[in-house]
Amino acid sequence: MTGTGIAPGTETRAPLRVALVGYGLAGSVFHAPLIAATEGLTLDTIVTSNHDRRDQARAEFPEVRFVDSPDELWTRADELDLIVIAAPNKTHVPIATAALKAGLPVVVDKPLAGTAAEARELAALAKDRGLLLSVFQNRRWDNDFLTLKQLLAAGELGDVQRFESRFERWRPQPKGGWRESGDPSEIGGLLYDLGSHVVDQALVLFGPAVRVYAEADVRRPGAEADDDTFIAITHANGVRSHLYASATTAQLGPRFRVLGSRAGYVKYGLDPQEAALREGRRPAVDESWGEEPEALWGHLGAGDSPLTGGGTPVPTLPGDYPAYYAAVTTALREGSAPPVIAEQAAAALDVLEAARRSAREGVTVEITAESTSETKGASA
Repeated sequence: MTGTGIAPGTETRAPLRVALVGYGLAGSVFHAPLIAATEGLTLDTIVTSNHDRRDQARAEFPEVRFVDSPDELWTRADELDLIVIAAPNKTHVPIATAALKAGLPVVVDKPLAGTAAEARELAALAKDRGLLLSVFQNRRWDNDFLTLKQLLAAGELGDVQRFESRFERWRPQPKGGWRESGDPSEIGGLLYDLGSHVVDQALVLFGPAVRVYAEADVRRPGAEADDDTFIAITHANGVRSHLYASATTAQLGPRFRVLGSRAGYVKYGLDPQEAALREGRRPAVDESWGEEPEALWGHLGAGDSPLTGGGTPVPTLPGDYPAYYAAVTTALREGSAPPVIAEQAAAALDVLEAARRSAREGVTVEITAESTSETKGASA
């Protein structure tokens, strides 16, 4: 296992008790397994009124308790140490607010909120109460992202000029549900779903955005929310990020294509951890967790394409989703900063809001220095 574990000297303490709000895709595939795999955490309670989901959860976590609504948690806040919110996007702000007012630290699945202003209000509330507030941006621990960070730190690409990031799928038929709802109150669509990932990664790698242009289309018959989205970011340091999030891509492009003054890095294929979690594999018992075969390694080089034999294969670092909750555990034990802070999520929401306006009005949107100053220099 590649997770970082909890801080030395804390292993004998009683585990921190976690309540997980929601047991849909995010709760069942990502949060519950990762919480259970983290030394120092125990999955105490799951909030869901769905009996099928309760049966599913009980099969894997027989000791877990259930409640029907988050309100039932606040009456026994002294029995819990962390609230994890994996419910639909529109519930993130009200549940996080209630948890913080009940004196409980909070992890929220992305996006933290529907607007940057709401995210900053939550950050202020957490700071005022002296409580941890973190956002589950798990794609910072994707194998390709970790590898690219290493290449950039070593100066292998020279000065980066353009960063291309694609999170593309081929799903010609809408699935329905709140994620694809056209109701603005649901905060659905790919801009806020996959867009939250690609924007966060771009800001972590290349710093604050100063200008945003976007295109957001509804391509599929019967679809209500954007399902084919492009975001162009100009960063304060001059790097340009071109970000794609799509459910309508019949031929998938490279996950990353990063072009620098010395070389470029091209990487195809998605990190394997989500697929492994969906298949029921678990990081606590999988010694090869996060690893991928050599055939999927990216290539570093100049003047040719990796598809025609150009470039040198670069071993992909193992993906490490377990590192997120290990870092949350350390932050709770030691009072250190969490692995993703709310101000970083607010900066990403600045970009997403600008992108939504750009796509709607057909304009390029400037992002003011005031909205990004809090997150300059932030990294994973």
